[in-house]
Amino acid sequence: MRHVLSNPISNIQMEFAVLRVPFFLEPHYDESKPFIESNRDRLIKKWGGKKGWEQQKNRHDLKGRGEAAGIPHFNLDRLASNSMASHRLIQHVGKRYGLDISEALYDRLNVYYFVEGHALNDKPRLASVAAESISQSLAKNNNNTSQALMSEKEILEFLNGNEGRLEIENALRALNQLGVHGIPKFIVEGSTVIDGAAGPDTFVRIFREIEQRGKVEGTAIFKDILGVDEETLSRGSYSRESLLMEDAS
Repeated sequence: MRHVLSNPISNIQMEFAVLRVPFFLEPHYDESKPFIESNRDRLIKKWGGKKGWEQQKNRHDLKGRGEAAGIPHFNLDRLASNSMASHRLIQHVGKRYGLDISEALYDRLNVYYFVEGHALNDKPRLASVAAESISQSLAKNNNNTSQALMSEKEILEFLNGNEGRLEIENALRALNQLGVHGIPKFIVEGSTVIDGAAGPDTFVRIFREIEQRGKVEGTAIFKDILGVDEETLSRGSYSRESLLMEDAS
């Protein structure tokens, strides 16, 4: 997205709307516990021991792909937990403030979990980080939403409740029906499915085709399932202007 936005080949102003669809790596994890185990222990068990895990890392070049994405270090001992609360929060923030704000929160939580190693079900800590992220994003983007800023207390109350749970459960059922059993996966224009292992050139080619075409064919197939309205979707997540603002800050 960054490459296409920074290097337009037409007069059409490209914008991207990214709708995050929830996925549970370990759906059986106890939701009442802040965390279950370290990710190191989880992966060693998953791949049948340390040898299997080392083979898997080398096969998929996880470290190299992380470095290419700007993540120089993954915390292997990060705390793995049930992620229902964090999925609910991302969807709620997107619908309340816009997808640009929920994307910024998503990026912050990636650092919070993958780099800092904190559990996504540590609700007090999650509420604190989310409140700070939302406040900073609204101030930075001059977001014109009429919605009041969520306080840390309000976010914690949301995390401890059940609002948005049904939408997450419906999305998980839809993914299962589509045969999606692993991530990352990307669905472009509601029909083109791209595996996360695809390189940047694959995405650039698809986005350039849309840019040359001058219009989007199809829509986000999960928007109704997740309860995201057309107005929120049309405001998008990324634009050239937002990218320039980010680079200038």
